[in-house]
Amino acid sequence: MKILIAEDDAVSRRILERTLLKWGYEVTVTLDGLAALAGLQAADAPSLAILDIMMPEMDGLEICRQVRQMSATVPPYLILLTAMSSKEDVVNGIRAGANDYLTKPFHRDELRVRLGVGVQMLELQRSLTERVKELEAALSQVKQLQGLLPICSYCKKIRDDQNYWQKVEDYLSEKTAVQFSHGICPACYENVVREFTEWKQKKSAREIPATPEL
Repeated sequence: MKILIAEDDAVSRRILERTLLKWGYEVTVTLDGLAALAGLQAADAPSLAILDIMMPEMDGLEICRQVRQMSATVPPYLILLTAMSSKEDVVNGIRAGANDYLTKPFHRDELRVRLGVGVQMLELQRSLTERVKELEAALSQVKQLQGLLPICSYCKKIRDDQNYWQKVEDYLSEKTAVQFSHGICPACYENVVREFTEWKQKKSAREIPATPEL
């Protein structure tokens, strides 16, 4: 997964970059807010970003606001990195559009955990987006039946728009995505199948000649 680092402090930037590379992430490094915003607006933008709040050109809060105005299928997961840890600072960051925050100096285990949460959230969002696309595609293929359907009172065939009579299953298969599997209901089994089976057995018994006595 790609992670963007936006940090103007050289020491913090190097520590973050080396740590993330060691953990197997692909890292993009930026030194100011404008470069970070450009990186998050790119076609192949990272899915997750660690943004320092205090940066030249544009601070982390404004980056969050700008990113949240972008249209994206799966919005990037934004983690603010700040030396300020008051509740008001945290609330301001969340209101600006951040998903999470880390205080400086950060603890590596805490960073790993928070990144793991971000990755999990992104995977869930992607999975949900794919499911929504699949449902939309399925719904677009569904044909709806509307209006009155002329149906024969005896044989139950349906008359189509061209005045042809069709079996119900043929008509519905043609007009919708419905597929049929055939079976026998209990009533028909009693009234038709059993009577036919018994009649056939009786007929066979009559046709078989009796065995002569020796």
